[in-house]
Amino acid sequence: MPYLGAHESVGKGLHFAFDRIAQVGGESLQIFTRNQRQWNPKPLNEAEIDLFRAAKQKHNDMIVASHGSYLINLASGKVELRHKSILSFVGELQRCHDLGIPYIVIHPGTHGGDGVEAGLIQFVNALDEAIERAESQSMVLLETTAGQGTSLGSRFEELAWIRENSRYAEKIGFCLDTCHIFAAGYDIRSEESYNQTFNDFDRLIGLQHLHFFHLNDSKKELGSRVDRHEHIGQGCIGLQGFRNLLNDARFAAHPMTLETPKGEDLKEDIENLATLRGLQENSP
Repeated sequence: MPYLGAHESVGKGLHFAFDRIAQVGGESLQIFTRNQRQWNPKPLNEAEIDLFRAAKQKHNDMIVASHGSYLINLASGKVELRHKSILSFVGELQRCHDLGIPYIVIHPGTHGGDGVEAGLIQFVNALDEAIERAESQSMVLLETTAGQGTSLGSRFEELAWIRENSRYAEKIGFCLDTCHIFAAGYDIRSEESYNQTFNDFDRLIGLQHLHFFHLNDSKKELGSRVDRHEHIGQGCIGLQGFRNLLNDARFAAHPMTLETPKGEDLKEDIENLATLRGLQENSP
């Protein structure tokens, strides 16, 4: 069965995320390694690294990913912003390397009116520079997007182009967000449309490069290009779409984390994970 989990807060310290994911019964974990709204966060200290690695060792089967800062836009045509984004992403990669986190998820960014082709070229050049400068062992996972505004990555063709044109293709994989692909126009609700979506992904990108999932229902309808997450089964995707995914043998060993709305008490994570597990055909 897939490794189901959630994105958890690190507000009380990076290592406390393992306590939170344990409380909800998660098997995979996503975090921010630093405040996602800061350009120049303070470096990790040895105590933080040691505490995190010790907690990770205690939860040795837990699959962990970091999510890159929302400020980063490697596709920007503005030289200063792109330079700041490269430096920030180098820091993200280095923190993941120091903490022993194997994956870092990042959005392909926005072209800001420069056009898709220019944005993709700018993104690949900036991504390659960041990977080269960081010398990190962590794999970069490009996340599918909803296509809101001038965002890149809502089409599988765009994501494929990035990997094919990077000098570091072996360090690039993908994270599929169910809300995002649905908003981008990829339907997973029926067996037929689900199969078509993943056949397209396999043909254009290759399922072997898909390493991580974000499980979110969508507040908006198919093809809306609006990124609004909803609790599992309470949005426009509905339970059948997630049932299709959770019972797909090709993804039986993949980490799948929630990014659904929640408060501090973790009640929503527990409920959403219970809903997902109830959709698995071979669940107890």
